[in-house]
Amino acid sequence: MSPHDEDLAQGTAQGPTKGQFPDQVARNEHDAVSTGFAADTGAKAKRGVLVGAAILMACFLIVTVVRIVHARSVASEGETAANAAPPVDVVIAKPAAVGQDLVLPAQTAAWYESTIYARVSGYVASWQVDIGDHVTKGQVLASIETPELDAQLQAARAQLQSSEATVQARKAEAEFSKTTNERWRDSPKGVVSDQERESKKADFQAAEARLYSATAQVALDKSKVDQYTALTAFKQVKAPFDGTVTERKIDVGNLVTAGSGASTTSLYRMAQTDPLRVFVDVPQSAAGELMKAGVPAEIRATGAVGGVFAGKIARSAESINAQARTMRVEVDMPNANHSLVPGMYVNVAFSLPTRGSVEVPAAVLIFRPGVTQVAKVDGSGKIQFVTVVIARDNGNQVELSSGVTAGDKLVLNISSQIAAGQVVAANVSN
Repeated sequence: MSPHDEDLAQGTAQGPTKGQFPDQVARNEHDAVSTGFAADTGAKAKRGVLVGAAILMACFLIVTVVRIVHARSVASEGETAANAAPPVDVVIAKPAAVGQDLVLPAQTAAWYESTIYARVSGYVASWQVDIGDHVTKGQVLASIETPELDAQLQAARAQLQSSEATVQARKAEAEFSKTTNERWRDSPKGVVSDQERESKKADFQAAEARLYSATAQVALDKSKVDQYTALTAFKQVKAPFDGTVTERKIDVGNLVTAGSGASTTSLYRMAQTDPLRVFVDVPQSAAGELMKAGVPAEIRATGAVGGVFAGKIARSAESINAQARTMRVEVDMPNANHSLVPGMYVNVAFSLPTRGSVEVPAAVLIFRPGVTQVAKVDGSGKIQFVTVVIARDNGNQVELSSGVTAGDKLVLNISSQIAAGQVVAANVSN
């Protein structure tokens, strides 16, 4: 018999435990025998479960308390932030600068610019200048051979000689008819008949008419000779003014046709660049100061030919472009050294007198229906909306004539959430 069996037998012999029925004791003993666990194992498991549940409950309570404390802290910080003054960027209004420069984009143009066509048809015999050459008025640019024109001139001269010979013959006829008519007219009555006298008179008048016709033909033929002679002068293509050759489209042997139609090709293009024209589109706000001639200007060029050149307004359109709201102004600039060329992009600066008392960035302006305002920060840090009058708009900067004085703090790009009378924290921007 094993020790376990001996213990079981002893327990059975001793009888049931207090509070247990014999059958329950038997079941417990049977279960203990069958499972191999002690009889109080279940009680211990229950106690472990209760302890674990208590720990979980304690952790839950701790987490809940932490969350409540955090939520109250966040709410307190949010309330503090909500009650704090909102930060804004401000600038200090400055007195308007004396002699404000208005800088505008512009474009250079030639004083004269011409496309040169042939006045006679023929072949290019030679060309004497090329692009970039500076030429003077009347200088020969190219020569054209005109065999047809030469033949026409010779024919016209021959015709003129023939007409002049005819005039000599008609003069002799007229002289003879004149003397004959005078003899028959002065003859005594009865010697010649009236019919013969009238016939000689008619012959004289006809001779005079033929002489007049021959003289007119001479004038016509002479005009043709003069016409062809004048055209032969255009065999030499000459410069119409002092300038620079900017384009050459011919070469030796090219056939050229007289005229400037769509089917003809130009010979040269040239421009006069001294002085130089500079075209500027002035905004409507400055048109009043820049409308009259004589206003000085600075032409500022960049790049390899950069520099500052002096000029002055020579003329203006004296009207505003309805689409762009600008006025075309022309500045004349001496260009003896040919520093600038036509078609360049430049900037032109005009010195304008001040109109307003203070100058502020355009970002402080608040545009509302029928009124322009700024947000001013007073001495107590409160917002005040003030109506202003714009004296001049210079782009990023504007001049104000009323509503603001030098030294006022003005809010930049104010938020729509900020109301009048609200306290703000002003951060001064440079």
